[in-house]
Amino acid sequence: MSVFSACNTQENNSLTEKEKAEGWQLLFDGKSLDGWRDYNGTALTGPWEVVDGTIQANGHGSDANGYIVTDKIYENFELSWDWKISKGGNSGLLYHVVERPRFAVPYVTGPEYQLIDDINFAEPLEDWQRCGVDYAMYSPDFSTIKINPAGEWNNSKIIFDNGHVTYFMNGEKTIEFDAWSDDWFNRKNSGKWSHTPEYGLAHKGLICLQDHGYPAWFRNIKIRELPRKTKEVSLFNGENLDGWDKYGTELWYVKDGLLICESGPDKQYGYLATREYYDDFDLTVEFKQESDGNSGVFIRSFVEEDVKVNGWQVEVAPPGFDTGGVYESYGRGWLIQIPDEKEDILKYGDWNTLRVRIQGDNVQTWLNGKEMINIRDEKIGAGQGRIALQIHDGGGIKVLWRNLRLTTL
Repeated sequence: MSVFSACNTQENNSLTEKEKAEGWQLLFDGKSLDGWRDYNGTALTGPWEVVDGTIQANGHGSDANGYIVTDKIYENFELSWDWKISKGGNSGLLYHVVERPRFAVPYVTGPEYQLIDDINFAEPLEDWQRCGVDYAMYSPDFSTIKINPAGEWNNSKIIFDNGHVTYFMNGEKTIEFDAWSDDWFNRKNSGKWSHTPEYGLAHKGLICLQDHGYPAWFRNIKIRELPRKTKEVSLFNGENLDGWDKYGTELWYVKDGLLICESGPDKQYGYLATREYYDDFDLTVEFKQESDGNSGVFIRSFVEEDVKVNGWQVEVAPPGFDTGGVYESYGRGWLIQIPDEKEDILKYGDWNTLRVRIQGDNVQTWLNGKEMINIRDEKIGAGQGRIALQIHDGGGIKVLWRNLRLTTL
């Protein structure tokens, strides 16, 4: 595995033949900002320019703006870059950043490798804010980390390999952790990100550079993509709701090895969402509608305002209401309903098996072994997020669930 040094003799912003053979690509050619744009934008308008073979943050950004992102989304990767910062300066590099209008800033979704001048910063810093940390999550051993002072070049590297994360500073490993582990969620839910439900959940996203109101410089930004690994996942353990988050006031509980959703006294929408994102997968789940049965399985969904889940819903509904069809919860409504002649495939009041397969922009569903829909949709293809079970509003609903299993693709 290659280790890049900020002090090597290789020409800046270039790749050796060996690096090319290993799959490395440049994110900055040293001449232009092609491939970069504003966060949540279509062009580059922020305080960034190319100066002497570097990407320079002019220092006119703030917490609310001044972020630039790559055009391309990255999932698993090895990323290396050189950086230096002004005296007292503050910047950072973020990854797995998700763009949506409701996400005003990238750090509510993307983890940050913090770049800051610890020595000369104007305010006292907590350890979770210092240079080289996984911001507000994991910290290195500060007694051993070696960082060149403001105005001098450093090299940093991140390896993100299917959730196993390693940080380096100037060639030395500084931090190692597993994203989406119990330890990771404990840190997320007890600190700065406790009221930021989508922080760090994305398995893929944009690379982002931050202008935080201080000049900073970047060069030799290189990335090598790593392969995705498939895995088998049991989403429900038959004993409790570990691995799930409840949203709303409706009832979710476990009884006799079954996951049960039931309308509560508020008779509002309710959701039970996986705490992790699942983007490409083949899911099977069994359900039994005991009362009304108006429910659903959300795919690539995200939490909005701590209560509402937005995304695409595979319908679970009473007879005649398109179980297995796909509904978009914001914007377009029904994307596809099932043919009328397939309505009698649902076994109301008995156990049914729903299968959902989603890969890229393609969604397929089956009910009790019969194909219900098969569609391609560009917006779904660009989405990512959680799996969530729903209780419809109106009251009087009770649905039982079991054997929720998926294979990632």
